[in-house]
Amino acid sequence: MTFEGVLTKMETEFSQPIQYYLVFENDFISMNQLLDKTITIQFVKYQCLNCGLDKPIYRQGFCKSCFYEIPQAADWIMRPELSTAHLDKEDRDLQYEKKIQLQPHIVYLANSSNVKVGVTRKSQVPTRWIDQGAHEAIEIVEVPNRYLAGITEVALKDFVSDKTNWRTMLKNDIKDEDLVEWRERLKQYIPDEVKDYFIETNTETNLNFPVIKYPVKPNSLNLEKEKEYTGKLVGIKGQYLIFDDDTVFNIRGNEGLVVKISLPS
Repeated sequence: MTFEGVLTKMETEFSQPIQYYLVFENDFISMNQLLDKTITIQFVKYQCLNCGLDKPIYRQGFCKSCFYEIPQAADWIMRPELSTAHLDKEDRDLQYEKKIQLQPHIVYLANSSNVKVGVTRKSQVPTRWIDQGAHEAIEIVEVPNRYLAGITEVALKDFVSDKTNWRTMLKNDIKDEDLVEWRERLKQYIPDEVKDYFIETNTETNLNFPVIKYPVKPNSLNLEKEKEYTGKLVGIKGQYLIFDDDTVFNIRGNEGLVVKISLPS
């Protein structure tokens, strides 16, 4: 059986364990059902997630010209503190920016490779934690716009990481942390204008990923270079497929690639 389509990040369902779905235009694959099976992934061509053209992907699934033009790839996406829609100030497209920025946002702590601080729209909890491969997470602040979340993250980055070590996350070389204790420790560093939005009473969320075997030395697959790869799928964590030879494939990092996936009959 063969499927073909453009890669976008896997859809997820929060359950025990997390359920993963690779969604193409006219079909989808329930990835959990492929665990312990051998699959082949082939690179076909590029398809920019914005213009749809067969042009090399630059970042975030977009070709270079789209990346520097469309609001979905503006700097405030990666750096929420640069958000300006609350000031009625346009960056690339004020209507789009108001839609995304002027909604409830969460500042959270997540433990994937280490405890890190992050920002996401409230509607993306717990999806954001799943995508990062966090095995535990907790919300610490809920604010009405992206800017306030961004300045909170910036303030806390002096005291806690804002990065995930993907190799450590995939090897499951992690330890459990008391995120409630971390939350209380970091409370004093939250900016004054955000202190009223601090969440006092919640507990941490635990996430369980469908992994049979973790890689010892994760080796990232470059499908554009290799063109084709065959291996036995032994796990899914974050947005990574894990294979039994320690090869890992980052679906989100390869958005915009059209691939052909062949499954055992």
